[in-house]
Amino acid sequence: MSEQNFDLHCHSNVSDGVLLPADLVARAADRGVTVLALTDHDDVSGLPAAHAAARGTGMKLINGVEISVTWGVHTIHIIGLNIDPQSPALVAGLAAIRSGREERAIKMAEQLTRIGIPNSLAGAYRYVENRNSIGRMHFARYLIDLGIVKDVRTVFKRYLVKGKPGYVPHQWAGMADAIGWITASGGQAVLAHPGRYTMGEGKMQELLTEFKSCGGTGIEVVTGSHTVEQYAQFARLAKKFDLLCSRGSDFHGPDESYKDLGQLPQLPEICTPIWQDWALSETARDTAS
Repeated sequence: MSEQNFDLHCHSNVSDGVLLPADLVARAADRGVTVLALTDHDDVSGLPAAHAAARGTGMKLINGVEISVTWGVHTIHIIGLNIDPQSPALVAGLAAIRSGREERAIKMAEQLTRIGIPNSLAGAYRYVENRNSIGRMHFARYLIDLGIVKDVRTVFKRYLVKGKPGYVPHQWAGMADAIGWITASGGQAVLAHPGRYTMGEGKMQELLTEFKSCGGTGIEVVTGSHTVEQYAQFARLAKKFDLLCSRGSDFHGPDESYKDLGQLPQLPEICTPIWQDWALSETARDTAS
């Protein structure tokens, strides 16, 4: 399958992306993606529209999701690929996570008000398609529109991250629960963008040990925010922990992502791709059922 262009991590406006699911699919197809996974944060409601848009494009669409997880003091993200979006355990788990997003958003807005940025909750909601999917990216877009910062990367240097105004710690799903929901739905659990987590090598290996013991099967090696050195680093860790390797842009929008859809290098040669045993004619369903 070396001729295939896999992009297994992206977001629509159902979570914190900019584009409608149909427009996201069209952009991916235009940029040569042949297998796409829509992985909105804690939400699968964009999948039916994405499947409808993918029909007739020649591109395969994979059912996906990105689940927010609390691991110790860290927030990490776990992608589910080839999930059944109607799995009762997954549906209930994602609904519970989304209910906590609104509570966190209120606290974030209160912090921003205290430093002289009023009305940020209403401002953030202007960018939200589903109210219970509100997240940091929606606040970031509001701060950019106010002219307080110039772009998304600057937002996350000055605001909304640990130690900065607008950051609110939150208890997301447990790792075992999140992976359990994914596997119960027939999917594969992939650790998303590990290079973004602020932890040393020892702690990363501890994370991967627990991830694997809970049933995790893959790690994102090539992703938009990783450097060339990190491609090699996480390819080595994947081999050490016998994890399959994934590839995805983590695309959110044309002007605020590290990489565009499909515009990534191939996996390092030592990697075993997550898709190695996929029968794409079966797993890339033409419905979200």
